[in-house]
Amino acid sequence: MITTTMNGDSRSWKETTEVGIIGLGDMGKMYARRISAAGWKVNACDLPQKYEALKEEFSNTNINILQNGHLVSRRSDFIMYSVEAEYIDRVVAMYGPSTKLGAIVGGQTSCKAPEIAALEEHLPPDTQIVSCHSLHGPSVSPRGQPLVLISHRCTPEATSLVRSILSCFDSKIVELSAKEHDRITADTQAVTHAAFLSMGVAWAANNQFPWEVTRYNGGIENVKINLTLRIYSNKWHVYAGLAILNPSARKQIKQYANSVTELYKLIIERRAEEFTNRIHEAARFVFGSPHSINPLTSDELLLRDEVLDRFSLGSVPKDERTPNSHLSLLAIVDCWWKLRIVPYDHMICSTPLFRMWLGVTEYLYKQPQLLDECIRIALTDDTFRSDDLEFTFAARGWAECVGFGDFGSYRKRFEATQGFFEGRFEEATKIGNEMIATILAHTKD
Repeated sequence: MITTTMNGDSRSWKETTEVGIIGLGDMGKMYARRISAAGWKVNACDLPQKYEALKEEFSNTNINILQNGHLVSRRSDFIMYSVEAEYIDRVVAMYGPSTKLGAIVGGQTSCKAPEIAALEEHLPPDTQIVSCHSLHGPSVSPRGQPLVLISHRCTPEATSLVRSILSCFDSKIVELSAKEHDRITADTQAVTHAAFLSMGVAWAANNQFPWEVTRYNGGIENVKINLTLRIYSNKWHVYAGLAILNPSARKQIKQYANSVTELYKLIIERRAEEFTNRIHEAARFVFGSPHSINPLTSDELLLRDEVLDRFSLGSVPKDERTPNSHLSLLAIVDCWWKLRIVPYDHMICSTPLFRMWLGVTEYLYKQPQLLDECIRIALTDDTFRSDDLEFTFAARGWAECVGFGDFGSYRKRFEATQGFFEGRFEEATKIGNEMIATILAHTKD
């Protein structure tokens, strides 16, 4: 793995190179606007029926909106497919044969196995393949964020050109193979998404807006609520492709559901010693492993009380908050332990969401008195018992949906929960953006 910060003089390339973007969803638009603003000639398209609306939307820019991917492919020197992973094969099969002679082509999907397979199968043999993946959402500033670059079938000069084009993001380049990308993104994103998706389903099933409930306010709860709403404010396919098409992700989501279920059974069966020992053994592996750069004895937390308490959708006083069993956090560490994943190993290409989820998990596990209280509440206090039951159902439901490879069921589950929380997305996104900027300023690579 090679890590660098993007730089370099691209003035000569800008005079002769045209960049093509096929797919103008949220990320495609973000790429088009930033690359164009940096002085590159950009050609772009989406579905033909969106042509007139896109022409109007980009009328005050230098972005050349074309009717279809054939027209983009015929004239562009670097072509990026920014489409859903589910449809990448179909779209490349349609437009790949029109690729300009000797062009560089890549994709921006979250799962590279189907993307690379589609590019290899449908592109002309003279085409070079350089793919990428920005490890953040369209509303997060790309500055300093990881951007994976995959030089799959290309000359060093082709990689240099793509690197120069993407230098306008001021991101941190991480060079990986497609296989390494899929394994690491599964390690850092799959279970993180599953946890937040399950929280949302559980709260909706209980007809709860958690910021209105005293036991879901302050500290760790602020992060859990804001990030759950942040996920559900996005489009379902952002998460479905990674979960369903990445074999490593499927395995991890299944294990997360198993960890949730097994821990919950230990709780309701009052098997206190076995439960406590399991929590501590998982903690030792993840936070105290010889391979971990963050031993349990460290007093340097990624997050602290003053940061966690600053961002809340609710107004419950700190002294009225209820201790939580934090089954979602206990299960994620248990899952990492079972899969032998040390999350700190992949911090260099982690998403903001993962860094914050690791931060709140670490916050719980690196404070012995807080972890002991969490174990005690889980075993002796029934306050969260019904909530944890719904969370267990939700985690198992997502795992089954992913295991069946069913995009339709995934979408229905996602959008049903999305509708429940829809009225608070604008506020949550605003608070969430502030929280991300503040928390990431307190975190380290």
